[in-house]
Amino acid sequence: MRQRLREFGVRTALGASRGQVMRLVLGEGVRVAAPGIVLGLVAAMGVARALSRMLVATSPTDVPTLAITLLVQAAVTLAACALPAWQASRVDPLVVLREG
Repeated sequence: MRQRLREFGVRTALGASRGQVMRLVLGEGVRVAAPGIVLGLVAAMGVARALSRMLVATSPTDVPTLAITLLVQAAVTLAACALPAWQASRVDPLVVLREG
């Protein structure tokens, strides 16, 4: 995020709102994490099928378990992006542009 402070300062100076800057940072974080989440769920289903004999009281494609896993991963992704997004939205364009 530090490397992009100047960009956020310019965006803010040109009229971007704090919400727009936050959505930009959160959106980029989600775009990076989403393929990993999807691939992880696919891999989990494959491993669960391979180990289905060892699973007790659940099926390899247990929808509630997979849904909870997806929700937890999405929440962690948003939490990991929230602080940088908040910091990016608070950039003072005058200070950043004067430093650069």
